[in-house]
Amino acid sequence: MTFHLHLVRHGQTYFNRYNRLQGWSNSPLTEAGVADAEKAGRKLEGLDFAAAYCSDTTRAELTAKSILDINEQAGHRRPELTVDMHFREQFYGYYEGLDMAMAWYAAGAPHGVKTYNAIVERFGLAATKDFLKEADPFHDAESETEYWERVEGGFSLIAANPAIKDGDDVLVISHGNTLLSLMHRFAPEGYDLSERPANGSVTVLDYDPSRPLDEGGITIVSYNR
Repeated sequence: MTFHLHLVRHGQTYFNRYNRLQGWSNSPLTEAGVADAEKAGRKLEGLDFAAAYCSDTTRAELTAKSILDINEQAGHRRPELTVDMHFREQFYGYYEGLDMAMAWYAAGAPHGVKTYNAIVERFGLAATKDFLKEADPFHDAESETEYWERVEGGFSLIAANPAIKDGDDVLVISHGNTLLSLMHRFAPEGYDLSERPANGSVTVLDYDPSRPLDEGGITIVSYNR
């Protein structure tokens, strides 16, 4: 059994524009962000979605609504949108809303690295989450283990939906670091993951809910298109 998951990074927000960490916090879409969502909708207007999912953040819900509006106008049945916290971005705790360079310096400097990419290159992507939680004075930021426990719950929600059948297309509004985390975990070599996926970009995964995620359950079809 295979579900085709079309993961769209939400449209640009003001926090994106200002280069600030934006996990569970809300920031409105910019004009460019509204256009990002519409552009993604045009890319996907030929698909019949059996289901649609997004996080309970304004940026994700507005992006989903725009895509589903365009899809419906193209003559497709509109699926019910499931809004759930399992599809949220990584939680940055104390560092929510902070300038990204400052936050990653705070996380990496105690370990001899000063940027997000330097942490990834030296210690791996998981360390970005664990180092930020360590640096958070409240330790509220999600660790690698906490993050994946929540995100995998989102896949379980999709797997449990009786409306989705073998070969169906599913819309999922996602987030920048979540898409990078999925790619680092499941993508084969050959993808350039040095830059974040663009707002409004589409990443396609094939999901086989009958198999463990790390044993063929997730296959990358395309990234950041």
